[in-house]
Amino acid sequence: MRVLVTGAAGFIGAAVSERLLARGDGVIGIDNFNSYYPVSLKQARIARLEGMGGNRFHSLALDFSDMAGLATALAGLEFDRIVHLGAQAGVRYSIEHPHEYASANLVGHLNLLELARHRGTEHMVYASSSSVYGGNAKLPFSVEDRADHPVSLYAATKRADELMSESYAHLYRIALTGLRFFTVYGPWGRPDMAMWKFTSAILKGQPIPVFNHGDMYRDFTYIDDIVTGVVAALDHPPADDDAEKAGGSTKPHALYNIGNHRSEPLMKVIGLLEDACGRKAELEMLPMQPGDVHKTFADIEAIRADLGYEPTTPIEVGVPRFVEWFREYHSQ
Repeated sequence: MRVLVTGAAGFIGAAVSERLLARGDGVIGIDNFNSYYPVSLKQARIARLEGMGGNRFHSLALDFSDMAGLATALAGLEFDRIVHLGAQAGVRYSIEHPHEYASANLVGHLNLLELARHRGTEHMVYASSSSVYGGNAKLPFSVEDRADHPVSLYAATKRADELMSESYAHLYRIALTGLRFFTVYGPWGRPDMAMWKFTSAILKGQPIPVFNHGDMYRDFTYIDDIVTGVVAALDHPPADDDAEKAGGSTKPHALYNIGNHRSEPLMKVIGLLEDACGRKAELEMLPMQPGDVHKTFADIEAIRADLGYEPTTPIEVGVPRFVEWFREYHSQ
């Protein structure tokens, strides 16, 4: 099988591409290598993929929000399925740079739907986010819960992607699967996320910002578990049989939470980071930030029942693995 992967230089996109290459699939990787965080990290991820994939990995540097450029770059290249993970990420960043989210997450997603439609793609798996649940007080978050009260523009764009996908599944019977990711972390992660920021600050003896005075809970999900879920979803397109799918659609469109099914206190994670780093953190206690939510917690019964998904990496294992990788990466 040959798979088109958007965001292939990103954290999850590179990890998914690596898994696909490892099992013998071909990958066409798309990324625009923007400067949201250091491009050198993205280039290092792509170099790893090129090293392991050889001629089964084809990298394209392009912006998929440019439909004409996307079509031109892919002319003559064949693929069977799509894993659309490229997006402008970050809840807080969306408050200051809203138009970047409209371009990448709205126009970009529409372009991938159009590409899947015109290419007759067998199945497209796309990235949504736990952010779509907004300030939902009911825990754990279920795919049957309402998701129409976003508290950030980022969340609003991800929910819009789900709704656009539903319309395409209805109109064109395209098999689509949306995955609502919950706080992904691990080796080759993103520098804008708390795990990276906290580790860097602790090792440098700098203070770390702790929002809501530490009263925060997240469903931290290790990258290997996420990749296993993404690939399982890719291999099982929702059927066009009028039966109700996870998330409520009767079209060939499924929505799944993909998390660790544990809501962990932020202060516990900081303690694990301190242990792995071998030094105490200096804490800067701050109020809740605009766009943030107090708790996230994934109900994974739907993806467990349909795809056999079962996360295996608790934070007690995953956090030290990340710190070990972080030290090694920065020693090079």
